[in-house]
Amino acid sequence: MKYTKTKAVLNQLVADLSQMSMIIHQTHWYMRGPNFLKLHPLMDEFMEEIDSQLDVISEWLIALDGSPYSTLKEMAENTKIQDWPGEWDKTTPERLAHLVDGYRYLEDLYQHGIEVSDVEKDFSTQDIFIGLKTAIEKKIWMIQAELGSAPEIDE
Repeated sequence: MKYTKTKAVLNQLVADLSQMSMIIHQTHWYMRGPNFLKLHPLMDEFMEEIDSQLDVISEWLIALDGSPYSTLKEMAENTKIQDWPGEWDKTTPERLAHLVDGYRYLEDLYQHGIEVSDVEKDFSTQDIFIGLKTAIEKKIWMIQAELGSAPEIDE
């Protein structure tokens, strides 16, 4: 069986991208305050991007003869991204910072995938990981800028 470790990273991404989509959705639903009119519709774009990544990752895993997680139970049991209860006690900046935490985790997971796929010489998957990691790093920069902070991607 080829690309065993790469397929494990792909399936981890299936769980984590699913969780990240829900966290973005929660941010979208529980948002109030300054910049609401700008940020609320922006969360739709963020969800579309993460859902698109999820589709690419899942379909590519199938193309490699893998089996992506496909139930809520599997996603919940395997994700490593922390969620929050749906409550009104968080500010929009706190929720955006929570998004950054999730994106940073995904950035690291994509980097791990780049390294694993290099060892397994799965350069097609590595190319996917590189492109999606770049998109995640841009998202970190954008959210950090909204929060008045540097991207800190190189740390």
